Amino acid sequence: MKPLILTGWLIPEFTKSEFADLALTFFFRFGWGPLPSPDELATCLGPGTSDVAPGHHWSDFATGWNKTKNRSRRDLSLAEFCQHYETVELWFDTQPNAQLQLIWLLDYFRSYPETVAKLKFRLVDLAMIELERLGRWQPPAVDITEKELATASAAWQAYRAPTPEACFDLLYKDLSALPLLKPVLIDLLEELPSSSTGLGATEMRMLELIARGYSLTSALFHLYQLRQTRVFNEWEHGYLLDGLAHGPRPAVAGLDQELRTLDRENLRDRHAAYLRSRLSITEFGEAVLAHKEDFSRHNPIYRWWGGTHLTNDNLWRWNPALVKPGRARAERGVP
Repeated sequence: MKPLILTGWLIPEFTKSEFADLALTFFFRFGWGPLPSPDELATCLGPGTSDVAPGHHWSDFATGWNKTKNRSRRDLSLAEFCQHYETVELWFDTQPNAQLQLIWLLDYFRSYPETVAKLKFRLVDLAMIELERLGRWQPPAVDITEKELATASAAWQAYRAPTPEACFDLLYKDLSALPLLKPVLIDLLEELPSSSTGLGATEMRMLELIARGYSLTSALFHLYQLRQTRVFNEWEHGYLLDGLAHGPRPAVAGLDQELRTLDRENLRDRHAAYLRSRLSITEFGEAVLAHKEDFSRHNPIYRWWGGTHLTNDNLWRWNPALVKPGRARAERGVP
């Protein structure tokens, strides 16, 4: 029997009958905004009922229902549905959001040992967005044991915590069961506001590129190798840019003013406004880039980092080490 595939990125081969019986692609973005509540996540993975709104059940994310013999079982919980397969393969690549999805799912499956026995973890050591086609490439398949489950659960609970301390402490733990996880944790921690500039790695990289003459948002948002950071998607880059340009003391000039009032769900008009923008760095932005000014001392901070609500009064920072709110220096650095 062809496997069931759980993934964070759908590629063409997953929809072909000779490769998989069914492909399930999760679209949760765990790196931006408040995390979904435990009840919301439980509803997504639980049995389908009339109370579950369309687009909020795991079965709504599946591709291939028309060809699978299991189509009549789509109202089961995900764990129960998986038990109708000999093998369930988890394809989650090196991207931070993919690894967050992986630890979330493994934490969920830990309560279902009969399902765990069917799981295979594919060690996808590159970004699947870079693959045009899978071809004959078959990443190693690893059995899921209690070590993988325990590592995933510890990481997921740490990321959901109201402070980043538990995630920072994980850097000192053995995470080898999930070999792609530690680099992702470091990437995530680097997006905390810097202790000297008040900005995360992606915001600082945007300032650097704008200062070097990259005035168009298409380069900042879409040139993956140029921007180098990998936590946020294109729209999330836009939200960060809004904050850099539209605060009381902007670090960036030239961002279209219509973006101040456009709803974030209005993607069409926001896209057009970004394309109209011609960006430049302000004198204040140059001072921030030179680590001579702290952006957060002049502008509001209001965003989420996992379960941590970052505000000017609750500003967890990175040094590169974790710095508690109000603390002038780090206690310990990255191992």
